Amino acid sequence: PAGGWPVVVLADAQEYSDASVGDADRVAPLRPDNLAYVIYTSGSTGVPKGVGVAHRNVVELLANTAPLFGFGREDVWTLFHSYAFDFSVWELWCALAHGGSVVVVDYLTSRSPEQFRELLIRERVSVLNQTPSAFYQLVEADRAAAGGELALRYVIFGGEALDPRKLGRWYERHGAATRLVNMYGITETTVHVSFLEMEPEHAGEGASVIGRAIAGLGAYVLDGRLHPVPVAVAGEIHVVGGQLSRGYLGRPGLTAARFVADPFGAPGARMYRSGDIGRWRVGAEEAVLEYAGRGDQQVQLRGFRIELGEIEAALLRCDGIGQAVALVREDQHTGERLIGYVVPDTGARVDPAAVRGEVAEFLTGYMVPDAIVVLDVLPLTPNGKLDRRAL
Repeated sequence: PAGGWPVVVLADAQEYSDASVGDADRVAPLRPDNLAYVIYTSGSTGVPKGVGVAHRNVVELLANTAPLFGFGREDVWTLFHSYAFDFSVWELWCALAHGGSVVVVDYLTSRSPEQFRELLIRERVSVLNQTPSAFYQLVEADRAAAGGELALRYVIFGGEALDPRKLGRWYERHGAATRLVNMYGITETTVHVSFLEMEPEHAGEGASVIGRAIAGLGAYVLDGRLHPVPVAVAGEIHVVGGQLSRGYLGRPGLTAARFVADPFGAPGARMYRSGDIGRWRVGAEEAVLEYAGRGDQQVQLRGFRIELGEIEAALLRCDGIGQAVALVREDQHTGERLIGYVVPDTGARVDPAAVRGEVAEFLTGYMVPDAIVVLDVLPLTPNGKLDRRAL
């Protein structure tokens, strides 16, 4: 239409057949735009969404990230994550594309930080990919271990927001010998979007800085009208580039809603609306992205809107607490209650009443947890992410 407005053609999202794969499909030549895999992610309605990723998208990922690392044949990687989690795509195919070796981690070992650390030492693993929740547990196991030398060259974070303050103990023990890299990513944009190499001085920061988009991708922070927001102002993160997947399998309406026309790109270019909130902040040399949580991370409690991340940050300020999670729970007897789950530091003892009293000194009354639950360890999903449902 006239006026140069971006156009999304719904038919484009319906051009792929949902029919079963037959022999003709199995022997047909593979092309870059053929489907490589489908990974299901959770949906806000509880119905999982199947994300269809093409071979071209994965090749783009490997090509776009290659200049950022020095991967080679000498590297040993772990395949730690489930095939149902797209981190496994990176762990397996990036290792093989660079000629490296892959150690498949069995489920029981992946659930035990102590056994996993022993595997890393025994196999001389040099490239480790971890969700922050899993790595924090590995750090504690490493602190408590008597000996053994790790051979890690890279630790790459993904899948969850990284709290840099929890890296301090790693740096105290290992210094900067291992390169720690924070990579924000989304299944719909083929694993990784941004890159930030961490430094020891980052361990004093509370914000989860995710750097800048990797080559071949672009990241915008936009308001609800798709206008760029100023530096330091929060907005929704949008992603453009060759790693954008086809969309959602069999759900053209949802695909059209999340994969929208790129108002800043060439005609026909697409842009993915992530639902994640971020802001630009001025870095030492250039502006970098700061991850500020999900757009739906706020909860309503007794008429008040509460950001759970603020409560978790307050709990982590308390002496002796190594990890913390805040959730709203409801039962028929007590109604809705704000619960804080905490894991003590190694060797520390935590008094729930004392913790409530301490956070009450710097949190508004309605944000103080009604109860503090002390755990030995936070539960993780098979993908290595925090399992909130198990709390």
